[in-house]
Amino acid sequence: MTGIPASHTRPLDAASMALVVFLCLTWGFNQPAIKLAILGGVPPLIQCTIRSSLAILIVLGVMRFRGLQITARDGTLTVGLVAGVLFGVEFLLIYRGLLYTAASRATLFIYLAPFFVVLGARIFLPGDRFNMMQWGGLVLAFAGMLVAFGVPAPANSPYQLLGDLMMAGAALAWAATTLVIKASSLARVSPEKTLLYQIVACVPIVVLGALAFGERITAMPSTVALGSLAYQTIVVGTTFSVWFALIVKFSASRLSAFTFLTPLFGVAAGHLVLGEPLTPAFALAVLLVAGGLILVNRPR
Repeated sequence: MTGIPASHTRPLDAASMALVVFLCLTWGFNQPAIKLAILGGVPPLIQCTIRSSLAILIVLGVMRFRGLQITARDGTLTVGLVAGVLFGVEFLLIYRGLLYTAASRATLFIYLAPFFVVLGARIFLPGDRFNMMQWGGLVLAFAGMLVAFGVPAPANSPYQLLGDLMMAGAALAWAATTLVIKASSLARVSPEKTLLYQIVACVPIVVLGALAFGERITAMPSTVALGSLAYQTIVVGTTFSVWFALIVKFSASRLSAFTFLTPLFGVAAGHLVLGEPLTPAFALAVLLVAGGLILVNRPR
């Protein structure tokens, strides 16, 4: 791991906050897109395989257009593959874990990731530590998740417990990916190259997962499913390079806290796209998450 310049642990400015909120909005709409594609005949890991494979072509095209070196010997190959394996494991655990546990429980366990980032930052990013007020903001934002999705009851079957553990593992892999990118030589290369490592390593992992679990497409996917795949590939897939650029430039701990917005946008997207109901508790959840983010990002 390398030392982190102080300029790379600074709080987000207004423009960057607006940008990360937009990223969370696109990721929130990704959940209904996945559901629509499943309903349209494309199993989840096959979706991830298609999305990642097409994203490789897009990223390679962008790198060629920008004149970025793809095979340059910059000392990032090993750590890039490590980050990529973590990225692939994260998606494998999420997509398959949803078969064993409820979506609401999954959301809460996945969004333990910001806590893992802040805890990991104390070890790997000594200049990016939270004070008590910021920890309070993080807890307040997570309380918003509890209001929105409910406090999970104890697992009522071994399979549900397995699903919960898979989601917690996915959160740990997500946090580890963030820390690896921030604290390694990946912080010195273009975000496109970082993304390329991730999706190249992700493809074989999800392909093997799809084969192991017997996923297959048995009929021509619907038009809606194809549109959902296009959204996941073109819109969501390309946002990761922006996310990686933000990780390098700003405080990883503060940035991770913003991801609490993603499930709230997912709930709103489910209402708009799938007609799922919104409860009065959703408004309170939004206020709690917003209040938590204000505390996390207040000047020290």
